[in-house]
Amino acid sequence: MRTLRAYLAYACLTLVWLLLPATQTCGQPFPVRGIHLAAPNPEEIELAERFIREGLAKEGVNVLVLEVNYRYQFTRRPEVTDPRALSREDIQRLLAASRGAGIRLIPMINLLGHQSWGKTTFGLLRSHPELDETPGKYPGNEGIYCRSYCPLHPQVHEVVFDLVDELAEAAEADAFHVGMDEVFLIGEDDCPRCKGRNKAELFAGEVRVLRDHLARSGRTLWMWGDRFLDGETSGIGKWEASANGTAPALQLVPKDIVICDWHYEMAHPTALYFALQGFNVVSSPWRRGSVALRQLDLMRLARQNSAPVVAVRMQGMLQTTWVGFGAFARAYFGEEIRNVNAMEAVATFRELFRELRKDR
Repeated sequence: MRTLRAYLAYACLTLVWLLLPATQTCGQPFPVRGIHLAAPNPEEIELAERFIREGLAKEGVNVLVLEVNYRYQFTRRPEVTDPRALSREDIQRLLAASRGAGIRLIPMINLLGHQSWGKTTFGLLRSHPELDETPGKYPGNEGIYCRSYCPLHPQVHEVVFDLVDELAEAAEADAFHVGMDEVFLIGEDDCPRCKGRNKAELFAGEVRVLRDHLARSGRTLWMWGDRFLDGETSGIGKWEASANGTAPALQLVPKDIVICDWHYEMAHPTALYFALQGFNVVSSPWRRGSVALRQLDLMRLARQNSAPVVAVRMQGMLQTTWVGFGAFARAYFGEEIRNVNAMEAVATFRELFRELRKDR
């Protein structure tokens, strides 16, 4: 009878929480109130500066993750530079605007996976095809989602470290986002070095290599968290979680990385999972306001009902946008009304940060 009463009490509490409006606050501001944006095109720098000063600052953003990838005029490895690349002066202008608005700028290059999109192979593997995980396969990138580089190639990190260091130095960054989401090609039989290797160990090994390199210059590694989740056990599936055996890597990586836990269609309660495992974590929604607010609710609830050592790891929110910087900024300013993706992302951004400002 006591067990039955306990279950009934738990069910009632759960029902009450589910019925709570998405306006319950915990009274304490989150350390991270961030947004992830693609780097602007060179001709959009003035627009980007205006948006940082007049848009992001107004909404209460304090972290900007700027996904640059290979659209930077690298001097150490100029061969990897992709078209419409930003100069060091451009990055410095964005940095100055961010600092003036009280925003921490974190540059990003998506590493390991996402080395191509559609028929386009990006700078690293375009200029260094020998670093490909599946060299000579998938002409025109047909039959795959995105290319990956081989984490065990003896020259790969000589190149990658040069790119990370140069961009991090240009942005005067104390942290660096390395992406690493949606890695489907890893430990492939077509790779003479990775064939037969444990995929979780390969993934964890690359995280450790990148983390250790950044730590030597006093920088913190940020990354997406999907490859650390078991897609089958959680029921989340192969996109927002892993279906190719990388999930056990979570137990093999240092605890001082920051995990960006992205979910777009449903507010899966995985941020608390990462925090309980010892990691700082932020929740990352996209363009569904209801999902973003429920993720914020889960973050607040976990902070309120966890031991202090766990609660402090629930760091806040990092909204993704997945449209061009210019499109997002113009939609925010009401100068773009035809881009549905931008309009939806902006609406979610406004709704989420309106709610976040209640904690300040």
